[in-house]
Amino acid sequence: MRLLALVLLLLRLGIPAMIGAQEAPRMVTIRDITTIEGVRENPLIGYGMVVGLNGTGDRTQTFFTTQTLSGILQRMGVQVPSGSMRVNNVASVMVTAVLPPFAVHGGRIDVTVSSIGDAKSLDGGMLLLTPLYGADGQVYAAAQGALAIGGYSASSNGNSKQSNHPTVGRIPEGGVIEKDLSVGLEKLSSVSLLLRDPEFATATSIAAEVNRSLASPVARAVDARRVVVGVRPETSVPELLAKIQSLEIPLRERSRIIVNERTGTIVMGAKVQLSAVAVLHGNLSVEITSSMAVSQPAPLSNGSTVRGTETNLEAREAPVKLLELKEGATVAQLVEGLQKIGATARDVVSILQAMKAAGALQAEVEVL
Repeated sequence: MRLLALVLLLLRLGIPAMIGAQEAPRMVTIRDITTIEGVRENPLIGYGMVVGLNGTGDRTQTFFTTQTLSGILQRMGVQVPSGSMRVNNVASVMVTAVLPPFAVHGGRIDVTVSSIGDAKSLDGGMLLLTPLYGADGQVYAAAQGALAIGGYSASSNGNSKQSNHPTVGRIPEGGVIEKDLSVGLEKLSSVSLLLRDPEFATATSIAAEVNRSLASPVARAVDARRVVVGVRPETSVPELLAKIQSLEIPLRERSRIIVNERTGTIVMGAKVQLSAVAVLHGNLSVEITSSMAVSQPAPLSNGSTVRGTETNLEAREAPVKLLELKEGATVAQLVEGLQKIGATARDVVSILQAMKAAGALQAEVEVL
């Protein structure tokens, strides 16, 4: 009863009660905020040709298409000069794919096919055998198969209709892996966990939680991004990683504001703190317009009609609007206040940068 009376008294005086006032930190699994060093995807790319199109392929001005087709036919024993070809059923394409970690020889991956010429549509096409290269120039996969477009393009007598994007398609499981890139985990004496968002406190928490779970000081934080975990000879690395990635730690998020000036998009976290500040916001616009004017002479006069240009310059300056924020103001109060003074998205970007320079915004402002 005494405790309840004390809480009610604090609320009446406007003083926040400390009981339950501190919000518990958000718990996340280590899997969601880290990656394993050396376990990553690898992009692949290749140049190929799509055949079987219904007159929607590359035109004659795309010379590399006919040169590629001539080279393919020559390898098959057909001698055809590239300059004499007039085919519209083929298209040159770039083939891209992503080689997943632990890829094994004979596995299959999805590939994306994109036109690089002036083909109107790849609908109904078939990709010929295309080698896919890695960044080191070696072949890691080969792709071939029928394309799934998900769109179409049709035209007749000047009328046309298009649905989605008909010059890009996919071949589900159309690529075959030719090289084994699986990482030998059984030979590792240690594994490194890499934080997606570097933070010393988070790295330290991960190392402490791993040591507590394994009941052994095998993990240590090297820096703000890397946590090294030692592997004992009798330990199974996959089982160790599965156990580590399932552990939960408290996440200490940084206060951050993301600003995209190109689109006017502003994203602010709930933990952004504001100091006491007064924002004076005005608006100055200058408008210059030009119009054609004609000077017509009086009747029965010897004058001539003269055309001229009239330029009008008008400047408007809106009254300054005031926004006051008290110490500890929230993001919701800031947004509500900016809306009341009529600030646009561009105005908000300028106001946030000015508040950051004035030291009234305790957050990191990142401009995309």
